[in-house]
Amino acid sequence: MSDLLQLEDFTQAEGEMHRPTLVERKSVDYRAIAKNVGRIGVGKKYHIKTYGCQMNEHDTEIMAGMLEEMGYTAASNLEEADFILFNTCAVRENAEDKVFGEIGRIKPLKNRNPELILGLCGCMAQEEVVQQMVAKTYPWVDIVFGTHNLHRLPELIDRARHSQETIFEVWDKAGDVVENLPKLRKEGIKAWVNIQYGCNKFCTYCIVPYTRGRERSRLLEDVVAEVKELAAQGFKEITLLGQNVNDYGIDLKAYDFADLLAACNEVAGIERIRFTTSNPWNFTDKLIATIARCDKVVEHIHLPVQSGNNTILRRMNRGYTREFYLDLVKRIRQAIPNVSLTTDIIVGFPGETEEQFEDTLSLVEEVRFDGAFTFIYSPRAGTPATRFKQQVSEADQKRRLQRLIELQNRISREINDAMKGETVEVLVEGESKTNAEFLQGRTRTNKIVLFQGPKHLIGQLAQVTVTEPQTFYLKGKLVTSGEEMAV
Repeated sequence: MSDLLQLEDFTQAEGEMHRPTLVERKSVDYRAIAKNVGRIGVGKKYHIKTYGCQMNEHDTEIMAGMLEEMGYTAASNLEEADFILFNTCAVRENAEDKVFGEIGRIKPLKNRNPELILGLCGCMAQEEVVQQMVAKTYPWVDIVFGTHNLHRLPELIDRARHSQETIFEVWDKAGDVVENLPKLRKEGIKAWVNIQYGCNKFCTYCIVPYTRGRERSRLLEDVVAEVKELAAQGFKEITLLGQNVNDYGIDLKAYDFADLLAACNEVAGIERIRFTTSNPWNFTDKLIATIARCDKVVEHIHLPVQSGNNTILRRMNRGYTREFYLDLVKRIRQAIPNVSLTTDIIVGFPGETEEQFEDTLSLVEEVRFDGAFTFIYSPRAGTPATRFKQQVSEADQKRRLQRLIELQNRISREINDAMKGETVEVLVEGESKTNAEFLQGRTRTNKIVLFQGPKHLIGQLAQVTVTEPQTFYLKGKLVTSGEEMAV
């Protein structure tokens, strides 16, 4: 671990370093919280608009579950809704602009229906500047609450029915870990399972530690109980969610993420286990060995690198070096030879020179990721990076992003082309969104596969031979009892 950067190396000139801290972790039962509200939504409809990451999508599943228990039913459009909720993201500025634009367009609905309740929640709501803007510019919003108290949604709605003013309930610090939250999952094949909340990393560009709070882990037995319940309901695949999943258990001091993976691997009925997102600096050899030996844990690891240059990694406060990352990739591939690696990369970080950007390109070329989420640096108020000097011009950011995308697309296509003729296991998720003649599913390595086959395969595992690799997906033919159904 000698290549790991020390937190104290972060210079005062670039912003004050926040040191990771553990918080007291307590569990409470949602059923005890919600029992006093009752089914006040009977005969009413709701609509939730979600922005951002998988964590937000899962939060929406939870809030929809709470609303359904209150008697609400989903509205097919905004016009027929009695309760409209915006579940927001604060990672990028354009996401915030979209939310405020939508809130502005909702005002006529509110004027026509004074009983309509409008809510704003999620990461944006944690920002004081957003709360001030709502109070000053968007007074027709009825409820504003953050990421730490979404379990209080029923009570907030109840209060809003009798209030003429906006109700603000945004907690500065994370509270208890709430168990037994109802969830309305979209389909019965794959499910997200929260294992951990918050983040202690304080990357200098990231707002998440300020909006999601410090890391808190759920108890292992509570997570496994939820996974067993999902298996009993017929779910085939789970994705364990956390801001840094491989930090799971640090606050509990009894077990770690590898132990949790091993426990979930023993749950009968679950066919596949995924996880996201991991941080390179705490990706231990024990975790690598556990992934390699657990047959249900898939051969796909999302491992954000963000930059290939040590100076930029240090200014980002990522906690590792280029050399450490490359060694980690080597150890992962030695233990899991057929692993698929994907990543996140930011271009145009403050102070990034052309030579430093070339280091990112060379790392991408060396690692050969199966895919990458690529972003232009977006300054977020309240993060240290906004105070850094030498902001990169928009023109240079866009040019670098295009070069990175072209490189990654070439590598992705080369990797996929090498799969031609290979037979892969596919979990069939449903019909293709673009062509109903095809079924769509994913390989264990998280590659999308399109093929023709009977609809009864949806929700099942199928063997498919790759016939036409593309950059972002694979076309194939179904192999059934030795017979093949060609595309």
